[in-house]
Amino acid sequence: MNINNYSQVIRYVNSNKFIKNKPNINLSKIRRLLEKEIENKKIMYGITTGFGAFKNKFISKEETKKLQENLIVSHAVGQGKPFDAKTVKAIMLIIVNYLSKGFSGVRPIVINTILEMINKNVIPFVPEKGSVGSSGDLAPSAHIILVLIGKGQAYFQGKLMPGKIALQKAHIKPLILEAKEGLALINNTATMTANGCFALSDAYKIIELSDIAGALSAEALRATPKAFDERIHKIKPHQGQIRVAKNLIRLLQGSTMCDLNKVQDNYSIRCIPQIHGAIREAVKFAEKIINTELLSVTDNPLLFNSNGVIDVLSGGNFHGEAVAISMDTLGLALCEYGNVSDRRIASLLDPAINNGLPAFLAKEGGLNSGFMILQYTTASLVSENKIYAHPASVDSIPTSANVEDLVSMGTIAARKARNIIENLESVLTIEIMTACQAIDFRLARGFKLGKETNKWYKKVRNVVPFFEKDEEYYPYIEKLKRYLFS
Repeated sequence: MNINNYSQVIRYVNSNKFIKNKPNINLSKIRRLLEKEIENKKIMYGITTGFGAFKNKFISKEETKKLQENLIVSHAVGQGKPFDAKTVKAIMLIIVNYLSKGFSGVRPIVINTILEMINKNVIPFVPEKGSVGSSGDLAPSAHIILVLIGKGQAYFQGKLMPGKIALQKAHIKPLILEAKEGLALINNTATMTANGCFALSDAYKIIELSDIAGALSAEALRATPKAFDERIHKIKPHQGQIRVAKNLIRLLQGSTMCDLNKVQDNYSIRCIPQIHGAIREAVKFAEKIINTELLSVTDNPLLFNSNGVIDVLSGGNFHGEAVAISMDTLGLALCEYGNVSDRRIASLLDPAINNGLPAFLAKEGGLNSGFMILQYTTASLVSENKIYAHPASVDSIPTSANVEDLVSMGTIAARKARNIIENLESVLTIEIMTACQAIDFRLARGFKLGKETNKWYKKVRNVVPFFEKDEEYYPYIEKLKRYLFS
């Protein structure tokens, strides 16, 4: 396989199409050379030795198969609820991708059996928690490989069952792992990288809808578009900032709601290009790191063919620091979308600053609370996101008797980024719903939306109505959220 972009992972997982592995001629050749070195009793970490703190314990050829099995069963100690099927399939794809490059010493049958599991939808039960992100994503990967060897648990046709039974039902033969293979299968950054792929995919939906939400709120507040003038942004030429400013001008073109005579607005409106633009730059950084990780071999040790002789090099490509920092950066940056969105919602509801709109956008305030409590919800969600924004990558705890003395916590960082995004979907949905409620009051007074914002307003109104009085808002929020983020 040759996956080199996060969007390819998403496409593979979503398409459910049959995935084939292009054979790498180095795979069998490297394997033969490795077996020759095992016959010669060469000392090689994790191949003829134990693991971690047991690196100086020699393992005989007769014991190598049992060593691989012991490695998998002892490392499958994850906790918490399981990852969803798409995430597990993405992890498996990424494992196949780096093994296929020919530096890990596994037999082709190992790669092909994992692909068969993916294609037949044998989905291992993989708990979310338990990886420290160095020496690889050991625990989650081990839960996957348990099923490969006929152990553990897996979902098949929607039912959870013993892994051995799932393989039988799918007509897949479990494997007995040979020397090096167990280590090669779990020493990776596949779990954090897979979660990073989904975080990026969802982040780009957030990016698009944040600009749209900002534009709708700007019109509802009768803001001035002067702050989006390209001359301002050319002299602070961050590419994200310039792009957002252009996008806002495009969205607002033709609007009569915007007030050209107004001097300036609150930061949450006036500084949308600077705020949203900076977030875009951070997302681009995270995308670069994840795409590089997908190109990488993250196993240890690595095998290199040096004129027919195997060089076994032990390094640290399993260390997830790059992914951890990028996911912490992504999560922290995305938090700002929630912060600024909540401030725009608050402005829309406050009669002191919303430029003539009724308090909380209620027609009969007092009898009706209007959208008052919707902002309570966004306040809660953005506050929770601030907790998630604490960086996991600086929170190392040593493992393996201090041999692994600084770990990345990259999988925690990636999971947190996805939690932040989940909260943001609700915040932005509420902002768009609030802005459209406010816009209806403006439309009633003869104002007109911009050409592009009007398209989005109509889309929203096809899903949720203008609220004449208090109703159960929750079902409408959920319905609109599904529509916006589907």
